[in-house]
Amino acid sequence: MAFTVTMLSWSLLEYGGDVAAAGELAHALESIKWGTDYFIKAHTKPDELWAEVGDGDTDHYCWQRPEDMTTSRQAYKVDRERPGSDVAGETAAALAAASMAFRETNPHYAHLLLHHAQQLFEFADKYRGKYDSSIAEVKSYYASVSGYHDELLWAALWLHRATGRAGYLDYVVDNAHEFGGTGWAITEFSWDVKYAGVQILATRLLLRGEHEERHRATLEGYRAKAEHYVCACMGRNAAAEDNVERSPGGMLYVRQWNNMQYVTSAAYLLSVYSGYLTEAGAGKGAAVTCAGGEASADAGEVFAHARAQVDYVLGSNPRGISYLVGYGAKFPARVHHRAASIVPYKDRKEFIGCAQGFDDWFGRKSANPNVVVGAIVGGPDRHDRFRDDRVNYMQTEACTYNTAPMVGMFAMLNRLARQEGPSPAARRPESSRSTAAAE
Repeated sequence: MAFTVTMLSWSLLEYGGDVAAAGELAHALESIKWGTDYFIKAHTKPDELWAEVGDGDTDHYCWQRPEDMTTSRQAYKVDRERPGSDVAGETAAALAAASMAFRETNPHYAHLLLHHAQQLFEFADKYRGKYDSSIAEVKSYYASVSGYHDELLWAALWLHRATGRAGYLDYVVDNAHEFGGTGWAITEFSWDVKYAGVQILATRLLLRGEHEERHRATLEGYRAKAEHYVCACMGRNAAAEDNVERSPGGMLYVRQWNNMQYVTSAAYLLSVYSGYLTEAGAGKGAAVTCAGGEASADAGEVFAHARAQVDYVLGSNPRGISYLVGYGAKFPARVHHRAASIVPYKDRKEFIGCAQGFDDWFGRKSANPNVVVGAIVGGPDRHDRFRDDRVNYMQTEACTYNTAPMVGMFAMLNRLARQEGPSPAARRPESSRSTAAAE
């Protein structure tokens, strides 16, 4: 949830003008505030954060509408005795990023968000530990595989961007080696594994010259790993195992379960990185160096790869299906989503029990009675195969962190498609046709 809010906020910082031009800025801010209001309520003391409500095991035994839920709403927290640097760090990042998104429209609220962000970062850093060691209930569902070092670096970078305070950049530089920031060469970016995002944010500071000379060497180390990620997504690293696999239809493929989260996050990182390269200009090494220096790609090439992934999501794929629910002529109709799959409460108010939902609704072959507009499902396998079946949760479950990186991208691509002009469809590239109405 916190990663979703971080990515929505980052989208507005990079593409807010395009979101506003599309008439969606108020909606985007409303979505962010829905999350940040909750984080403020969950941050009950400087060193206390309520990290989960409900138990994944008992919740999965039931298939019910939210209005009918009968499962336990037990809440679980991290604190000094039971630390959770990863969840506290990501929440600090989300609040710091969101504070910048609200700075113009609601400065008082922005100040409040930043206050909570700073407290949470201090808590995460001072009382270190993995949240899944403190809250056993998350282990089976949202285990912290990468640990908490990436979130500490991520939060520090967002706080630096929000405050301009040198101490946060010093933290990122001083801990670069110990925390793996300049060590890990990563080929994925997700709610758990933040290193690629950390490395790209650090590179932004290098390209913009927003650092002291003593930071340069370490920031160059971050840039080398950022470019490893970008090159991996473009298939340009020298060793095949250092590149992200691609499906025959061109989709980046990381793993079987909810692969689309890696597609949308990669598209976003490549897009913003291409923007940072363009902003830096040719005089500052504004190209990506791949394959040990033997190959390079300019900002335009990097962006083309990002755009191709977005177009795949929207329907430019072998199946001709849009994996954005509610968009295009053909999209998933049996999303693995409790509220979507059961008749709405306003139409049928009688109670639907825990097992009754499975018996009467889960196994139905018909389309969901409610369309989760804007959801991006888990998506196809490594061979571009997709089975639109509610039972097939690895492919049809929708996650907020799949869609969050795309909000700003859709707005920006909508502008580009309009700028490219109304030339005859036969002469327009497929990417333009598929993104023109993305908003």
